[in-house]
Amino acid sequence: MKNPSRMYTFAVMEQNKNIRLLSWVILTLLTGIWGSSFILIKKGLVSFSPDQVGALRIISAGVFLLPVSLKNLRKYSRRNFKWLTSVGLVGSFIPAFLFATAQTQINSSLAGILNSLTPLFVLIIGIVFFKQKTRYTVLIGLFLGLVGCFLLISNGNNGFGDFNLYGLLIVVATVCYGANVNIIKYRLEGLSAQFITSASLLIVLPVASIYLFLFTPFLTVLKETEGAYLSLSYIVLLGVMGTSVALIMFNRLVQLTNPVFTSLVTYLMPIVAVGWGVIDHEVIRWIHLVGLGIIVLSVYLVNSGQRLNKY
Repeated sequence: MKNPSRMYTFAVMEQNKNIRLLSWVILTLLTGIWGSSFILIKKGLVSFSPDQVGALRIISAGVFLLPVSLKNLRKYSRRNFKWLTSVGLVGSFIPAFLFATAQTQINSSLAGILNSLTPLFVLIIGIVFFKQKTRYTVLIGLFLGLVGCFLLISNGNNGFGDFNLYGLLIVVATVCYGANVNIIKYRLEGLSAQFITSASLLIVLPVASIYLFLFTPFLTVLKETEGAYLSLSYIVLLGVMGTSVALIMFNRLVQLTNPVFTSLVTYLMPIVAVGWGVIDHEVIRWIHLVGLGIIVLSVYLVNSGQRLNKY
């Protein structure tokens, strides 16, 4: 007769093994998707203006999740509508335009590196506006992150001292992402990430659509510009995968693992972005890699400091 306790232990081990495997698969896919977002923006800008790229990204993501958002309309309430609108604006709408505008003057690999500042601004906004406690290790990490950011922005085509102010647009976008995470954490607690994502995109979808079709020559560009449909396909892929699917996958990863594991995305995503930049023959200087290393170190210190706060 088989030992029930041993069979149960074996089943648990097999389940944990499957969860670990699934977690690594999701992490790998998520890193690839988010790390590729910046090169897709670059390809979209070949035919379309930055504001058109930003609007198309929101429209693609919003339309893809439209069945989900319409299905959950009954969950909307006057109390959470304000915060869902905030999430739609600072979590998706504004950053989409900022990244596209910035990448008219900086390469995609640098954009990917600067995007790694997001966890730092999540913490800064949490400390300033939501009274989140912190440790000295975290403060050191924040300082190093700002140093890394300064190195990247202050090294333009003519070397050190050639400030590329367009890099600041991405910094502002990461501030928006930081505000978005805190709004979700402190103002929309209890709502699923899928609902928050779909609902917030539904709110900004009409704004992006009206702007694109009424205030930009999108249809003319699509009709008359050679290669426009190819650029459009890149942007649609960016909106569907980089915004909608990626957020759902990230939510699933959070459910399966822990903050330490999910933070690996922050470390791996810039590597993918830089890899695409190399393939696309972008100029990547050694100082950019130094800045990347400093930012990765700063994120590690912030994460480790936050973990110590929990115990």
